[in-house]
Amino acid sequence: MRLFVAVNPPVEALQELSDAAAPLHGLSGADRLRWSDPDGWHLTLAFLGEVPAADVPALEERLGRVAGEHGVHRLRLAGAGCFGDRVLWVGFDGETWALRRLAEGVRTVVEEAGIESDQHGFHPHLTLARAGSTHGQRRATRRLAAGELQLMAAALEGWRGSEWEASELHLMRSELGYGPARYTSVRAWPLARWEA
Repeated sequence: MRLFVAVNPPVEALQELSDAAAPLHGLSGADRLRWSDPDGWHLTLAFLGEVPAADVPALEERLGRVAGEHGVHRLRLAGAGCFGDRVLWVGFDGETWALRRLAEGVRTVVEEAGIESDQHGFHPHLTLARAGSTHGQRRATRRLAAGELQLMAAALEGWRGSEWEASELHLMRSELGYGPARYTSVRAWPLARWEA
């Protein structure tokens, strides 16, 4: 199974983002981007890739333990940026320190389970759109695409969605095929709620 671990924003927060991003579809270059489906928007904490079914129960036990060790926290979708000339994303603010600790905890138990995760530094974001493959593109075309992505990111730079509660950790399955990838929650665990 192709798996990743995520926090899923609530439907209301995703709708706010969808409404805020809608005008971007009319900007120059938007028709050359592959826009991600709002139904698939999620915050990846660790991408695991292909995991044998036999390894999933031990992974689930460890993820359940991590969820119980990390508390519910408040987040909001906010701002935007680009990864080079390829990806347009929306960021997060709020209790991102708690989110980072949760991501570190997830990566630690994933390694304990003997599963390799992506080695990129954690940068909390939702991917809005991707540029087409740069294979065979001329440098000038890539620079133009990068400029268009920067303009789109600038259009959302000051945007801030409503605050919401991150209260669950999800083990997600990614199914690839024709069309956009489909993401389903394999299992979810509540984050801890501590009395003050």
